[in-house]
Amino acid sequence: MKIMRKIFVTLVVLVVLPLAVQAMQHGSGAANMDHSKTDHASMNMEGDMIMIGNSVQDGVKAMAHLKDVKDAMVKMGMKPTHHIMVMFVDVATGLPLESGTAAIKVKKADGKQEETTRLMVMQGHFGADIVLPEPGHYHFVVGTELTDGKKRQFEYDFELR
Repeated sequence: MKIMRKIFVTLVVLVVLPLAVQAMQHGSGAANMDHSKTDHASMNMEGDMIMIGNSVQDGVKAMAHLKDVKDAMVKMGMKPTHHIMVMFVDVATGLPLESGTAAIKVKKADGKQEETTRLMVMQGHFGADIVLPEPGHYHFVVGTELTDGKKRQFEYDFELR
């Protein structure tokens, strides 16, 4: 049984690790945003990357990460504190889903809900800069309509310290 568990863990790592690496790489393309042409390039900024969770809905796995970019944004006079990125993977094929639409709603620690923010298609994932102004509990709801035309919703909870 322990051998089977080790084999399973090894296979999961071999499948997920390349996808995670691909999600963190950025480049330019017709449908992708080239951060080098923006005035802030938040994914290129220094900051801690935080995994906020995985969720599976109707054959699609969504892996969400936050990157703390507050210090770099403050230096440029900008308000965002974090860059959120979500990578979608077809569970059946293991291939990333890189087109369609996605948006996020953030319920902040004070109970207020922000307006919906569109997640932009980036190399290997969808992402946006958001404001998490104070420590506390945050609830994220990511709504999607990917290439298959199905609407899905993924939810994550995060405690900012």
